Amino acid sequence: MKYKIFYLALLFLFISSFQSYAQLDYPKAKKIDQKDNYFGTIVEDPYRWLEDDKSEEVKAWVEAQNNVTFDYLGKIPFREKIKERLTQIWNYPKYSTPFKEGNKYYFFKNDGLQNQSVLYVQDDLNSEPSIFLDPNKFSTDGTIALSQLSFSNDAKYVVYGTASGGSDWSELFVMETETQKKLSDHIKWVKFSGASWYKDGFFYSRYDEPAKGEELTKKNEYHKVYYHKAGTDQSSDVLIYEDKGRPKRNFYASVTEDEHFLVLYMSEGASGNNAFMVKDLFKEKSDFIPVVTDFVYRYSIIDNVGDKLLILTNHKTPRKKIILADPHNFSEENWVEIVPEQNEVLQWGTIIGGKLIVSYLKDANSRAYVYDLDGKFEYEIKLPTLGTLGGISGKKKETTAFYTFTSFTFPTAIYHFDVITRESKLFRTSEIEFNFDDYETKQIFYESKDGTKIPMFIVHKKGLRLDGNNPTLLYAYGGFNASMLPSFSISRLIFLENGGVYAMANLRGGGEYGEEWHEAGMLLNKQNVFDDFIEAAEYLIKEKYTSAQKLAISGASNGGLLIGTVINQRPELFKIALPAVGVMDMLRYHKFTIGWAWAAEYGSSDDSVHFKNLFSYSPLHNIREDLNYPATLVTTADHDDRVVPAHSFKYISALQEKYKGHNPVLIRIETRAGHGAGKPTSKQIEEQTDIWSFVFYNLGMNPIVK
Repeated sequence: MKYKIFYLALLFLFISSFQSYAQLDYPKAKKIDQKDNYFGTIVEDPYRWLEDDKSEEVKAWVEAQNNVTFDYLGKIPFREKIKERLTQIWNYPKYSTPFKEGNKYYFFKNDGLQNQSVLYVQDDLNSEPSIFLDPNKFSTDGTIALSQLSFSNDAKYVVYGTASGGSDWSELFVMETETQKKLSDHIKWVKFSGASWYKDGFFYSRYDEPAKGEELTKKNEYHKVYYHKAGTDQSSDVLIYEDKGRPKRNFYASVTEDEHFLVLYMSEGASGNNAFMVKDLFKEKSDFIPVVTDFVYRYSIIDNVGDKLLILTNHKTPRKKIILADPHNFSEENWVEIVPEQNEVLQWGTIIGGKLIVSYLKDANSRAYVYDLDGKFEYEIKLPTLGTLGGISGKKKETTAFYTFTSFTFPTAIYHFDVITRESKLFRTSEIEFNFDDYETKQIFYESKDGTKIPMFIVHKKGLRLDGNNPTLLYAYGGFNASMLPSFSISRLIFLENGGVYAMANLRGGGEYGEEWHEAGMLLNKQNVFDDFIEAAEYLIKEKYTSAQKLAISGASNGGLLIGTVINQRPELFKIALPAVGVMDMLRYHKFTIGWAWAAEYGSSDDSVHFKNLFSYSPLHNIREDLNYPATLVTTADHDDRVVPAHSFKYISALQEKYKGHNPVLIRIETRAGHGAGKPTSKQIEEQTDIWSFVFYNLGMNPIVK
């Protein structure tokens, strides 16, 4: 009897504690009289002042919001228990795919809890590796990350980039590989760029230096391509290409492996469609040859075969094909179709050992095939299970390569592959103290609102009871032709081992079924994405995986927009919402940094038709006082110059003002971090601790930590 009383007392304390947390005193955000006229529609924007993230007033608001959020999170009784478990399962060695440069092999390794992975070098695959470059030494707190790495073709030099605080801006440095001596080179204001070597220098792209204080918010315009010679000052760099008449055109330079051609790609937005020019580097003082001048399709040069180009394109083929074409005579009738369009979506191709290796998607699962360079099919590379073929490294003239494979319950494994013997051998695998055999992954197809079949992956413990009472997290993205594929997540394990169900839906707007699938979820078709997600939730509830009181939803960036929209449209379906670094103000997104490029995906409020569509779903502009919103934790970062944090700042201010219910609606603002890339391990663990604590607490889960 005494144990029952003790249990009831604990339960009472837990419920009382929960109820007391629900009565939160949010920081008061002032409102200004800001109104904009969009084609006769007056739209109020009372939190416009939060766009100025440099002002002392905004900094004070950020501090006040974080104080409320971290006070809430700090009172969750099992937060430290979750952090300890995440730290425990995170702490295992992680390796990248090895790659060969010159006569040496390189690979990245993280011992477990290092903030940044370290680059190692070894003479051969059996020799003792040594540290080549340690990004943990870039900063004391791990917030300066390695953003780029490119070796010269003779392996004499390497250029590496660093990004500070998660920003998209990079600074480039050059090092001698043999001595590991850092040269004097220091190149600034690099963004959306590669570093492609030619002789003893490389091509890269940059913007002009922004005005002080505007580095993270100013529109990115007038991209330029330069050539930098190793060992020289940036002021000596040669301007290769610019377009003064088209400020929103971006350029990306790439040199073929044999240094025969310089390919200059041009893009005008985030649609992915591009044009390109070619310069014959074997001919002295040759000019650029305009090859494709419109922006109707996508073209990606795999490499050259002699004086012709092997090109991956979606030209009149939504699921893509590979062609061989002469850049001097590029008319379509002269193309040789090497790999024609298939039912599956062609992702990428590469030449290794004189063979063409290609990767396809079939229902969001990877397939890999090998062809000769004339397009004759030779064989399939057998992959371990349902999952994703990651990066593959190899050279045109070498017959061995490495590739990675992963899935939801299949930690990243590295395979050594021989294109001649056709053998794949396990080279290295992750050793995690977790019994993956206890879990299963299934793929189902459900109907969206208009009858379209949508695939969804569902991961859970074997023997799951479909009683509608399982805590479930539904994740999706749905945009920019990005394919959501099976992948491994360390932090997700704590949810799965505590009986959680993880679901990932492959919404329209992505690239899982080619360009038609993408177009069905962009511009005026964007509502299809939201409908697809809502129907995924309905399916999980109908099939009794979960219930509306046990369902959490998550998405980042464009996926953050998704979450912000669906909780306006169907708030009763969800218990928890986790919008991360989301595009929340659809009327002004194009006014900051690279936001203008997304107009190809979303449309712009500068156009009357697109304004009406954007205004109909914009998360910020559709928050209503009469809705009972789910418990919401918005996450963003102060150095996000991709989706500026003002989106989340304005959104949470409006939500806290208008929502009258008892669920917490909070924002967690990370410092010295950006859109996500390069985030140090310590910050990842802290962030995931807070997110999972919020989820467990608001779903009524009491974590059992091993």
